[in-house]
Amino acid sequence: MQSRFVCRYWHNLSLDQNLATLHLSQAVNRNPLLIFHSDYPIRNELCFAKIPASDDNEKGIVKKISTPFSASMPEFTIEGSCNGLLCLSDTLYKDALFLYNPLTRDYKELPKTRQYEEQTVVYGFGYHPRTKEYKAVKIVHHWIVNFADQYVRRRPISGTSKSEVLVFTLGGSTWRNVGAAPYPLERRSHEPIFTNGRLHWVHFGVYDNVRGLIIVSFDLAKEKFYDVPRPDLSPIDGRNYHLAILNGCLSAVVYGHGLRRDLEIWVMKEYNVKESWIKEFKFRSYVPESPCRKLQRPVRILRSNFPHKTLRVLCTLENGGILIEYKTGRLVVFDPETGKYEEITFKGMPSLFQTVVHFGSLNRIDLPIQM
Repeated sequence: MQSRFVCRYWHNLSLDQNLATLHLSQAVNRNPLLIFHSDYPIRNELCFAKIPASDDNEKGIVKKISTPFSASMPEFTIEGSCNGLLCLSDTLYKDALFLYNPLTRDYKELPKTRQYEEQTVVYGFGYHPRTKEYKAVKIVHHWIVNFADQYVRRRPISGTSKSEVLVFTLGGSTWRNVGAAPYPLERRSHEPIFTNGRLHWVHFGVYDNVRGLIIVSFDLAKEKFYDVPRPDLSPIDGRNYHLAILNGCLSAVVYGHGLRRDLEIWVMKEYNVKESWIKEFKFRSYVPESPCRKLQRPVRILRSNFPHKTLRVLCTLENGGILIEYKTGRLVVFDPETGKYEEITFKGMPSLFQTVVHFGSLNRIDLPIQM
């Protein structure tokens, strides 16, 4: 990106979509970048670090990422990362949505769509390889309230939860309403899991006449919701669960509270095939020291991105280790072969943060990638 200032030819080369495609195809085969959305000591700052390769003895250094949109959106949440693009939502006024490439500093604000005074929104962002389109998704939940005249004042006596699903195709100009969501989806994790051209959420409800975990997907090509077969989990009452991507496969992570600290990772080896779910890992969860006692201020990220969790499984690394983020502001690598945990730190790393697994790319926001 620095070399594009050498001459006009190199500048044009940096904009070549073939170069962006080749660069990204190489990047996904290496350790990802880790983007930290800092909450302490500096609030709402973005920075990143590169995970060293297994044969690299150098310790990673955290570098700051500029946020050219900060004047328009001083408080934000990272809703997802796909092909080098970040999706960011406004947490202050709750009506703006930005797409941002932190490598090229290219960004775009999507049209605002706020319709209801009281609403909750679940976001998603992804890319479908068949249609070669990027799409942002907003699932808006709101209440339709019925009123009755009582004691001269109009008081609500009942209400019904409604939802609308809005889709924006990158390169278009408007959001499209594609119907309602099949379940009242919640922000149980900081972002939905994207794989196989679908966004995935978890919901606790009734599936095949059995109450338990439901995996809900939204196909970005067909713009429809589908249930994904779930693993044959033991009863999960009192335990936490979330989805992850391990070695390119959809995975379900289940772990308990208190003394029940076993952590299970189920992996779907063949997408959308129930019989392909296997319990690939089961190990005792690690309990790192918490820095929260030292803090004298409220922590936004701990409340918003870990509403029901103490940990999140992020990804697998080149050496086979499993990267786990803890609510206490710690990153830990679990080695399945040795059964040992190792905390990893970077110079200049924030104390409390939200981690996003990211693959840097030269991809331009208004040009679909050809893969």
